[in-house]
Amino acid sequence: MRRDEFARRRRQLQRLMGRGAIAILPAASVRHRNGDVEYPYRPDSDFYYLTGFPEPEAVAVLLPGRPQGEYVLFARERDATRETWDGARSGVEGAVVEYGADDAFPIGDIDEILPGLLERCTRVFYTMGTHPEFDQRVIGWVNRLRTQAGRGLHTPQEFVALDHPLHEMRLFKSRAELTALRHAARITVAAQLRALRAVAPARMEYEIAAEILHEYHRNHAEASFQPIVGSGPNACVLHYRGNARQMQDGELLLIDAGCEYQYYAADISRTLPVGGRFSPRQRAVYEVVLEAQLAAIQRVRPGQHWNDPHNAAVLAITQGLVRLGLLRGRVPKLIRDGAYRPFYMHRTGHWLGMDVHDVGEYKVGEQWRLLEPGMVTTIEPGLYIAPGLRGVPKSWWGIGVRIEDDVVVTQGEPEVLTAALPKDPDEIERRMSSARDPTRR
Repeated sequence: MRRDEFARRRRQLQRLMGRGAIAILPAASVRHRNGDVEYPYRPDSDFYYLTGFPEPEAVAVLLPGRPQGEYVLFARERDATRETWDGARSGVEGAVVEYGADDAFPIGDIDEILPGLLERCTRVFYTMGTHPEFDQRVIGWVNRLRTQAGRGLHTPQEFVALDHPLHEMRLFKSRAELTALRHAARITVAAQLRALRAVAPARMEYEIAAEILHEYHRNHAEASFQPIVGSGPNACVLHYRGNARQMQDGELLLIDAGCEYQYYAADISRTLPVGGRFSPRQRAVYEVVLEAQLAAIQRVRPGQHWNDPHNAAVLAITQGLVRLGLLRGRVPKLIRDGAYRPFYMHRTGHWLGMDVHDVGEYKVGEQWRLLEPGMVTTIEPGLYIAPGLRGVPKSWWGIGVRIEDDVVVTQGEPEVLTAALPKDPDEIERRMSSARDPTRR
């Protein structure tokens, strides 16, 4: 992503902050897996959103109106020995030349320099609770300055939650962000198609997960979350993590997966028949979920409130459960009573962006917020008839279906980023048949 995109974001936040304020954002810490083995480093989303700086042990500071420069970055110094082991560092010079900081200082000097930057600020924009150890340092700097207030210094009088304005900014995606999200969607569609071609009885769930990860990595992407690959009864486990069961003919396989490209996420779910064809009951449940999803997507329009797609999905699912004979009664009362919840127990979507469950409020005050152009949400209704579900004939047990796409709110018709991945049951069966018999392609 271009440097001017990050600079635009910083300017926008500084306008919201106003003069006399300071914002402080620490980078994410390196996390240890075990012993001296580290997890792959992933920047804090808020920090990266404003800086584009991908290294740990860094702190960004924004000072609207500062004559010497409004953007200060503390970063690791160059170190030939450590760079031999761990790779190149940008250093303080690179923080300015490559990443657009107005000033840069060694991270080791932050205790001497940052209190001086706080001196003329009355408001501190900072997110408490994300970095507990660093929280104590910030509080300590402010408290020390407050003890000197009698000497005529203007010292911070107020802490303001930085995540509130920043997360509101992140909720509305720019052109550059939508480009990254579209690319993440394309890679994830390719990964799901690769998985579809690999599905067959007697294969292991982890083999399908491996196909998905392979497609991510060959496209220079990572997983935005570990793929959920649940067959048979595991399709009824919403966040199934085992991926260790052997798939059987006649079962369904639910795949919920998404890649992360340039720190932007995709999130797609599809449900496939392991043997290549849906049984009548599986198809009946699948078609209810598909109807619910299509109805919900049509509600992703400006002026609709956030809960409208969910309400549309609940209505279609409840009507479908009545048609299938799994619920009895009048649909409005069944909805009021929550009779669908044993079969459909989650929301229909969530914001999508740098985080797979992205930031942004769903309500403004006590009201569901209205959808606006630039917002991106998933739409993912499902039906889960878990083994042993009370009052349901055994012939329905183990059928779990979720269909999920990533959708952009536009000025008019919703843009489905993941539309290239088939979800029509006939098309799924045709694709699976072609994968097993190349002469039918």
